[in-house]
Amino acid sequence: MALLQTEGLVAHYGDFQALFGVDIELREAETVAIIGANGAGKTTLMRSIAGVLRNEAASVSFNGAPIGAQAADEIMAQGVAMVPEGRKLFPSLSVEENLLIGTYGRKTEGHWTLKTVYELFPILAERRHNPGTALSGGQQQMVAIGRALMSNPRVLLCDEISLGLAPVVIKDIYKAIPQIKAAGASMIVVEQDIAQAMAVADRVYCMMEGRVTLSGTPDNLSRDDIHNAYFGASH
Repeated sequence: MALLQTEGLVAHYGDFQALFGVDIELREAETVAIIGANGAGKTTLMRSIAGVLRNEAASVSFNGAPIGAQAADEIMAQGVAMVPEGRKLFPSLSVEENLLIGTYGRKTEGHWTLKTVYELFPILAERRHNPGTALSGGQQQMVAIGRALMSNPRVLLCDEISLGLAPVVIKDIYKAIPQIKAAGASMIVVEQDIAQAMAVADRVYCMMEGRVTLSGTPDNLSRDDIHNAYFGASH
């Protein structure tokens, strides 16, 4: 049984339809990557799963229960945490205060505490009293991931965590993924960098213009398959 799935998920921004019947599933202890060009609907999908966008109740289910119509705080309390695109740290708060915000609303004991987050990203321990926005982009991304982990989620949604970062920094951030999985989180990773997505994913979905155009395991998808699903066969 899927831990989390969408069925026939549609999403709108006012009159604009962003998703057209999207079906994806995430199983326990799995990492699923969602790839696709800008505007493919990847962020809308993440926002729908996390409850930032409200949908039909049955279009998103978690642990067998429909959650599509629930608010973001209710979904987070059940164990779905999101690392949003653009990090969205609180500028007036220190690194440590930003991390602690992740514990609000979910009172589940688990692997992730300040201590274990600092073990995962040692630079944050050194900078714990600095304002969150005084850090480099990569360090801010580590804070955003740490903040989501502090709720001890069963599902971690990562939206474009490598966006705008130097390759060496991206490598550091992605090195944390096996440890996050080992501590019990299943993950959905939205990523424009196809090679990066393929390297960490058990399964991949490609989106284009609000629809899933391809799915499979990294071993079974050829470069041509992905290129056609990403850009359309005519390009």
